[in-house]
Order: sequence, then C-alpha cells, then structure tokens
Amino acid sequence: MKITIIGAGNVGSLTAMRIAADGLGDVLLIDVVKGLALGKVLDLEDARPLLKSNYSIGGSDDIAQVKDSDIVVVTAGLARKPGMTREELLAKNARILKDVCLKIKELAPEAIVIIVTNPLDIMTFYALKITGFKPSRLFGMGISLDTARFINLISQELHLPTTDIEALVVGAHGEGMLPLSNFTKVKGVSLDEFISDEKIESLVSRTINRGAQIVANLGTGSAFFAPSAAIASIVKTIVKDEKRTIGLCSYLNGQYGIKDSCIGVPCRLGKNGIEQVIELDLSDVQLVQLAKSAAVVAQTTTQLFA
Repeated sequence: MKITIIGAGNVGSLTAMRIAADGLGDVLLIDVVKGLALGKVLDLEDARPLLKSNYSIGGSDDIAQVKDSDIVVVTAGLARKPGMTREELLAKNARILKDVCLKIKELAPEAIVIIVTNPLDIMTFYALKITGFKPSRLFGMGISLDTARFINLISQELHLPTTDIEALVVGAHGEGMLPLSNFTKVKGVSLDEFISDEKIESLVSRTINRGAQIVANLGTGSAFFAPSAAIASIVKTIVKDEKRTIGLCSYLNGQYGIKDSCIGVPCRLGKNGIEQVIELDLSDVQLVQLAKSAAVVAQTTTQLFA
C-alpha cells in the first residue's frame, strides 16, 4: 500500500508520521520546496529505533513520485494567518491544487484522494471537477475534525471523558458548519438533558470559531495536531476496511435535497472509499442551513472556472 502525502508543512509531516507509525503502508512525503520533505523524512527515520518501529517512509520534491499511489492526501497550500478566513485563501490555493490534481490524474488515476487544502469544501469540489474522479474516491477531511472539536469542548464543559460523548457536525468546514446538538449524546443520553440551551449555543459557537481561535493564538500557521490525527484516522479506516461512519466532505447529488455540490455529511467509509452517504433526519431549519452552505460552495467553485 503506497500512501502519499503532498505538502510537508506541519499538517502533512505530522500526518506522515502518524500513518507510518501505525504501519498502514509505505509512506511518501512530497513538497515542492527543495529538501523540505526529505529533511523531515530523515528526521522521522531517525525516530524509528526510539519508537521501536520499522516503518517505511520516503521524501521527495518531485511530484512525479506520486505515480501508482493507492491513497493520496493533499495538504499542499497556504495556511491561514490571523484574521484571515478560509475563503480568502481561495485563489492562491486553487492554483496550487489544480497543478497537484492534474499530476494525480495523470500518474495515480486509481488512487483514493483525500483533500485537506483550505477552503476545504470548495477545494474538494474543485478537485473533483479537475480530475473527473468518482466522488466515492475523492473527498475532503472536513467535519471529522470539527466533530472532534465539538466533542472535546463538551467533555471540558461536563468534566467527562471524550469517550463518553458521541456527536455530529455537518456542513462546511468553516464558519458554515452545523454542530448538531440534537444528534449529540452523552453516555447515550441526549446532550440537552445535561446542559441548558444557552450552554449548548455557546458550545456550538465555540466549535465554529475553534479554528480561528487556534490561528489567533499561534500567530503564524494553523492547527496541525488534531487535523493530522483526523487524516490518519480516515486513512486507517480505508486501509483496514473498517466500514466506519465518519464525517467527510462528500459530493452530493440528491442527498439532503442538494445537487452537484460538496459539503460535510456522515459517510460510511471502507477500502474503496465512500460506500454510502448517510442521510440524517434533519429538521427543516437544518436542511435549509445545509443547503445554503452547499450553494456557497457550488457558486464559489463555479467562479474558479470563469
């Protein structure tokens, strides 16, 4: 199993480390900055005796090395700066992603592709249009990270382990996300049995703004520990054919009443990629909000081809 990560920044390099350490396959880290990927890989190689692990990992600045990859994770792109929205990254990252996707289409046409580049939902839809790949095998990380953030904040509020909490988030990976408190359970009991509506609204707001909060505190760059963990979890689900339901940015063409757009929804994931988009019984208000998020993604992506 050849697993290639394109982009050797904080997210990409940590993702490579996690996937390699888990023994999920032969890992290749690629970055156009000469020496960056190889330098990080040499360091990761030196960690093998300390971790007592003989994982296989390589580094290159040659995008042609993506050839014959089974899974490709695309983290390449500029990171957000304080005060910058994901959408402000659009034009620059679209140019980067286009070049990467054309190479993947040429050299690894059978790969499962996971998009991480922001703004994630727009970039996922853009990548689908560029490659023409089946939506089952090209999708975005998206709301699996947002769900983790929602769970973490709930656990802090209730002083309970994160393992006691099941949560769901749908929508765009960004300000348009919809943390679903009515689908969230604590030890099998609905969240609203534990805390007030006001507290829930606060948790939802904090989840939506969590990424921006991290960016503001870091000063430069954006989150990388949790995003890399989310990506590694997705890759593991594919490699191990776990057929697990996980939040992904998926192409919709009729589900939730949305046609020809990409947005975050729960999906069943296995060795062939997305096997099923899970349709939740959302309220009318939630469906409208989800449709608005998807419409923004589709409209913005169309502008990239203008």
